[in-house]
This record gives sequence, C-alpha cells and structure tokens, in this order.
Amino acid sequence: QVQLVESGGGLVQAGGSLRLSCAASGRTFRSYAMGWFRQAPGKEREFVASISRTGVSTYYADSLKGRFTISRDNAKNTVYLRMNSLKPEDTAVYYCAAGPYHATSEGSGYDYWGQGTQVTVSS
Repeated sequence: QVQLVESGGGLVQAGGSLRLSCAASGRTFRSYAMGWFRQAPGKEREFVASISRTGVSTYYADSLKGRFTISRDNAKNTVYLRMNSLKPEDTAVYYCAAGPYHATSEGSGYDYWGQGTQVTVSS
C-alpha cells in the first residue's frame, strides 16, 4: 500500500512558476513508476508527465514539453513537478499517482492516487 500526499499548489499569475511535491509513504517508493495528471473543471483527467522507477526515463504530454519537468528523489520518497511559464489553461487539480509498471501515460497503469492539489493561474 502506498499513500500519496501532494503539496505546493496555489494561486499564481500567468507566466509564473510552481513546484508541486508528492510525498509517498512506505519503503517501496523506488519500486513504483510515478505520474502526474490533472483535471480541470468540466474536463476529463489528462496526463501531464511520468517518470520511471529510477528516474532515468521521463515522459510528457506533448503540449507541456519544455514548460514542465518531472523529477524524483527516491531517498526522500518524493516526486516533483516543476511548472514554468504557467498559463490560465493550466488551472486544474493536479494528482500524483504510483504504478508498479512502466511510466505510462494511461491512468489505468497506476494503482495509487493522491487527493490532489489545486493550481490556479490568473491572467
């Protein structure tokens, strides 16, 4: 069992930056691929980024490449999402997820989800 707690969300002006953190419980964090997803009001959940268990491989939604960076620190049981040049359309609840397989963009590939953290970007 893995419990995930996101933090770092908030209100930011367009063009600003935020770094989200997701802290995982348990001693098996390094056994899980990690992903970030987001869901805006009235929209379906969408893939943001994912990272392999070792952190060597990372994947991004095409529309977010170059602005968002995913990383992890297995010693701290934490995965991060650095978001730069934020836009109002980035406003959403951001969720981290843990899965036992590869760093997929499919939500079905993740077994554990956090409660989410709200990111609001004002214009």
